[in-house]
Amino acid sequence: MVLIGVALIIIGFALRFNPLVVVTVSGLVTGLIAGLPLKQLITQFGEAFTTNRYMSILIITLPVIGLLERSGLQEQAKHLVSKIKAATAGKILTFYLLIREIAAALGLNSLGGHPQTVRPLIAPMAEGAAEAKYGDVPEEDREEIRAQAAAADNIGLFFGEDIFVAVGAILLMKGFFDQNGIKADPISMALWGLPTAIFVFIVHSIRLRLFDRKLDRKLGKNGSKDVKK
Repeated sequence: MVLIGVALIIIGFALRFNPLVVVTVSGLVTGLIAGLPLKQLITQFGEAFTTNRYMSILIITLPVIGLLERSGLQEQAKHLVSKIKAATAGKILTFYLLIREIAAALGLNSLGGHPQTVRPLIAPMAEGAAEAKYGDVPEEDREEIRAQAAAADNIGLFFGEDIFVAVGAILLMKGFFDQNGIKADPISMALWGLPTAIFVFIVHSIRLRLFDRKLDRKLGKNGSKDVKK
């Protein structure tokens, strides 16, 4: 019966209700069905918020990023990249993928991210490289460049953080093994993520190279090669 909470989440998301309301109601319903007193449920909500209140610090960065964008951060990023003749959208995203993966492996997960890095810096730099090479870039291709920038961030973080010994996934596996009487070294488990991270970097670098070729085929002949001024 306690799994009714999961069904409520699925239904709520499917009907596009407010996610915060859906999760809160699901938690309350699950706790009540499990026989927990209402006072204890509310106490647990408060303790969870207090324990994870540092997560709300990210909200503070949003106005700062908005002010930077209003002051021309994206335009400056495009202008900077347009001066590098050898730069392409794929090369810039490959370089960012490498930085993101190494940073995540060292536990620096907040170094990148969609709102604070991809939107104001990485995506505009990739667009600027495409404009410098092809001139005016159609909106459809701009959207694809932005999607590739977001994907590079996701992939770099997802596979890079598994190398960091204190990441939640490693600690979860460590706890599971301990509960079942299996000895497991967190450092060894983290190192097992290294080959996967390297392989993923190679594969996605190839994909970004193919993306560059796709832009060449589509925009190389019809697009102007003069730098957009």
